[in-house]
Amino acid sequence: MLPRIVMVSNYINHHQLPFCNAMYGRLGDNFIFIQTEPMEEERVRMGWQIREEDVPYLRLSYSDREEAMRLIMDCDLLLAGWTEAEQMFRPRLKAGRLTLRVSERIYREGRWKFISPRGLIRKYMDHTRFRNSPAYLLCNGSYVAGDFNLIGAYPGKKYRFGYFPETRVFEDESELWEKKGIFNRVKIEHPEELPLTPPILYDRPFEIVWAGRFMELKHPEYMIKLAADLVRAGFRFHIHMIGDGELKSRMEEYAEAELVAEYITMYGYKSPEEVRDIMENCHIHVFTSNRLEGWGAVVNEGMNAGLAEVVSGEAGCADYLIEDGVNGLIYRKDRYEDMRDRVISLMEDPEYMFRLGKAAYKTIVTEWNAETAADRVIAFYEGHTNGRIDIPASGPMSEA
Repeated sequence: MLPRIVMVSNYINHHQLPFCNAMYGRLGDNFIFIQTEPMEEERVRMGWQIREEDVPYLRLSYSDREEAMRLIMDCDLLLAGWTEAEQMFRPRLKAGRLTLRVSERIYREGRWKFISPRGLIRKYMDHTRFRNSPAYLLCNGSYVAGDFNLIGAYPGKKYRFGYFPETRVFEDESELWEKKGIFNRVKIEHPEELPLTPPILYDRPFEIVWAGRFMELKHPEYMIKLAADLVRAGFRFHIHMIGDGELKSRMEEYAEAELVAEYITMYGYKSPEEVRDIMENCHIHVFTSNRLEGWGAVVNEGMNAGLAEVVSGEAGCADYLIEDGVNGLIYRKDRYEDMRDRVISLMEDPEYMFRLGKAAYKTIVTEWNAETAADRVIAFYEGHTNGRIDIPASGPMSEA
């Protein structure tokens, strides 16, 4: 008999949709997603909104709160994500019903906030007092477990999780590399077998992509600085910046002042599909967010597009998705110079860049994807019910 699994969050978006679709594909009407508030207008403009009529498992708690509470209490497993309506979970937790809390970090502005008495009371009411209950934590980011350790919550019950955007799988992987101009002169019969001297970037500049909102925590100014340094170093390149926000006009002025506007295309908002199409024609993805970035799903997307990743180690996804030097590069200390040097190291060694991109693609299609996450969540429920939880060694649902 299939379990009834309910997931609750503020709203559903395209980063959660593939996981929810995978759950629905396995459970049918036994999977429900409860949305607790309408999406913000800015994200609607970004193309993130998902209509209720397009998703058969979507319910709105603000349309029928009584039904939402019934679903939360009666389901076999609850995935309790972030919502302002935190009190919706308390009756179930008090009743000792199996619950997976899904959370980004709670002290992203600094763990010194841990000492706040008011904050500690709230964390106790929502988390710590249920430490001995069948309540577990899915950590959407590599800093989450450490944050919750501070408040003594979910001891020995924390697992890696995250966001799982759509995974594109190429039956003939060489099609992806040809988009980047990597195999444009020589057809390789078995592209999974990397040749010793692959034909790299004939007659093409390096294509670098950055995607996100133009705001301080995302550091869009790093890409303008990077363009200026790459021009001075004599590289052939073009930078694609996708997104909008309060700093966009300032970045356009900055690029003009640094005489690098011709090397940068600023697209404004693009649909998730358009973002992925641009990525698949690029070589390097730079992700520059600071510690305020809970996860960073655009890194999943860049890896799936076969990009060599250069990722800020302060972002939540970095240490979960990236093995430094194997399937991407991580820079630390939120410093522009560290990021620039890693980008240049890839441009100086295109074969290395290609190997990282291939490994990144493999990471997403074989493990860090919605299908794997759904299988492992259901396996967790079955194991808990049968008295034996088998924890995978890596990827979603592995130990945090």
